[in-house]
Amino acid sequence: MENKNRHLIALDLDGTLLTDDKKISIRNKQAISQAIEDGHVVVIATGRPGRASIQYYQELQLKTPMVNFNGALVHHPLDTSWKGIHTPMPLTTAHRIIDVSNEVEVKNILAEVQDQVYLDQYSEDIMTIFQDFPEQSPYIIGDIKSKLKYDPTSVLIHPNVSQVEELRNHLNDYHAEVIEHRKWGAPWNIIEIIKKGMNKAVGLKAIADEYHIARENIIAFGDEDNDLEMIDYAGVGVSMGNAIDDLVSVSKHQTLTNEEDGISIFLEEYLNLNKNNSLV
Repeated sequence: MENKNRHLIALDLDGTLLTDDKKISIRNKQAISQAIEDGHVVVIATGRPGRASIQYYQELQLKTPMVNFNGALVHHPLDTSWKGIHTPMPLTTAHRIIDVSNEVEVKNILAEVQDQVYLDQYSEDIMTIFQDFPEQSPYIIGDIKSKLKYDPTSVLIHPNVSQVEELRNHLNDYHAEVIEHRKWGAPWNIIEIIKKGMNKAVGLKAIADEYHIARENIIAFGDEDNDLEMIDYAGVGVSMGNAIDDLVSVSKHQTLTNEEDGISIFLEEYLNLNKNNSLV
C-alpha cells in the first residue's frame, strides 16, 4: 500500500554523497540516518560496481537494494532472494568494441561480469582507479577478447585523450542501437559502455515499484551525465552545486556541492528532519 509521505531517496556516490577524498561527511550521515529512522527508503545508485560501493552501503547501515553499473545491475546485498536485474551487453558486441579499440591502440580495456574483472593489460593506473577490489575477486589479466567468455555487465575503454572523440563517434555510428556510453571526467577520460536502455532511472523505478513509492516521492541526487535520466525521472530531482550544466538544466532543485553537505542541507529542509515527524 502506498504511503503518500514516504520518500525513496537515491544517492549517487562520486561527486554527490562522497567528498572529494571519497568520504561521507558526518552531517550527511546523520541526515540519512534520520531519514531512515523517519521511515524513508534510502538507496545507493552509482556507476560503480558493487564491490566498490558496498563499504558505503555498510557505513550507512542500509538494508535496501542497490543500483550498480548505472542500472545494468540492480540487486540486494543482504537478501539473495530479492529478484534483482542483471542486463549485460551481448558478448558479440563487446568483442566488436574490443576489436576497434585494439585497432586504434588504446591504453587499456577492462570488462566486468558483475564482480569478475577482465583486464587486457596490467596497469598501475587501472589498479589505482579500482583499488578497492577484494581479494576474492581477482583480475583476470591478458588478451581480453580470448578470455572474456560471458556477456559483460560493462566494458571500459581507457584511450589516449586524443582518441576519445573518435571512439565515441564510432560507438554512435556503429553501435548506438545496442549500447549506451558515457565518458568519465578528467584525468581518466575513460569510456564506459553498457547495454542500450540501461540507466539509473531504470533501476530506481524497479526499486520504487517494490516499495510502492510514487514517482513524485522519489528524491534523487547527482552531479554527472550518468545521473541525467535519474534526475529527470525523479519527482524531486536534485543537482549538486558542482553538477554539470546539462544536469542542472533537467533538475527540479539544486543544492550545495558535495564538499558543502549538499545532500543533508536539502534533506533537512525538504523532509523536515529532526522534527519528530516519523512515518512509522
